[in-house]
Amino acid sequence: QVQLVESGGGLAQPGGSLRLSCAASGFTFTSIGMSWIRQAPGKGVEWVSFINSGGGSTSYADSVKGRFTISRDNAKNTLYLQMNSLKPEDTAVYYCTRGTQKQPASQGTQVTVSS
Repeated sequence: QVQLVESGGGLAQPGGSLRLSCAASGFTFTSIGMSWIRQAPGKGVEWVSFINSGGGSTSYADSVKGRFTISRDNAKNTLYLQMNSLKPEDTAVYYCTRGTQKQPASQGTQVTVSS
């Protein structure tokens, strides 16, 4: 069955960095684009970034553009999100999803940005 397992979250100071990972299994990872979405406390789900199946095309929400970088390693069936220059408003649970799905279907990883 489809399984997505996020990791790498934690506590970071404003201006700091974190790298999230998403280990995928149960489907042909190399054939599908992938997304990161997030949900802040008390707020709705926000789309963060998308990468196509080959990794050559990416897109970002305006709120993270220039600070976050999405990438993938198809040999390892793993999706990444490098987050730099973190802000308190980046605090959320981060999820990876298949394609352009905008609802979480996994446990997510908590990112907290606070001094």
